[in-house]
Amino acid sequence: MAGSLRGGVIGAGVFGGYHAGQYARLPGVVLSAVFDTHPDRAARVAMPLGGRAFGHLDEFLAAVDVVTVASPAGAHAGQALAALAAGKPVYIEKPIAVTLADAERVRALAAAKGLVVACGHQERVIFRAMGLLDVPEQPLLLEALRHGPPSERNRDVSAVLDLMVHDIDLALAVCAAEPVTAEGEGRRGPGGTWDIARAEVSFDSGFTAIFDVSRRAAERRRTMRVVYPSGEVEIDFLARTFRNTTPFALNPDFAETPAARDPLGVSVEGFLMAVRGEAPRPVVTAEEAIRALDLALAVEQALGDPG
Repeated sequence: MAGSLRGGVIGAGVFGGYHAGQYARLPGVVLSAVFDTHPDRAARVAMPLGGRAFGHLDEFLAAVDVVTVASPAGAHAGQALAALAAGKPVYIEKPIAVTLADAERVRALAAAKGLVVACGHQERVIFRAMGLLDVPEQPLLLEALRHGPPSERNRDVSAVLDLMVHDIDLALAVCAAEPVTAEGEGRRGPGGTWDIARAEVSFDSGFTAIFDVSRRAAERRRTMRVVYPSGEVEIDFLARTFRNTTPFALNPDFAETPAARDPLGVSVEGFLMAVRGEAPRPVVTAEEAIRALDLALAVEQALGDPG
């Protein structure tokens, strides 16, 4: 694709606004359009950035070259499929879909049309900046805690698909083994979905990953501990610090890198580079996003029926 790409964002919520801002500032792309079922919301996001607001998806798709899907999770797959059917590469906020069948449809259509699909697991960018994706040992244990206070965002899915899926993706990124069993317990919120969940996942290498999430906590906490045969790494994501007892050199100044300062920007730029053929792949591929979704759904099944 020659010239500046016309970027379009589906969804005019908080994350839709973030993505619109990336298209407005990154080189080689302009924010052309924002679609939302409430056109006034779309206008509030699009117009200050020089874009147009749309209330009809077909008209929106005709006005753009690349699409970000930043709508509620339940709409991700349908809107991504519409964009792909129109010939548009797609960046989908996590989760890629809420069912494996829908996620596979997205992957299959993208492959059939030769189009790039990226998924917004941006914390891969943080791990890359730290150096954790280059550690040559396989981990023995990962413990991740992700707590936050109640929010109206992402209430259409459980805390597993809203929060835990981030850490599931990171666990899959640092371990080459395959998950084999998942056990869990949780507490439902007022809407019937899981608001608090703890899961233990065993892998075929002996690696164990423990995930603890809550969106009913009094305060934000985000920590992770990764144990290797030669030592361990303890991370405080909010303070952007870590303790490393392994012999492997991690970047103590990772928080000051451009990637850590703006992981969303790096992730969106990676998508655009893949679309232009300047990179072999985006930061997180559809295949990787489907692996994270598959394990997240296995955790939900282990929790039981939330209905």
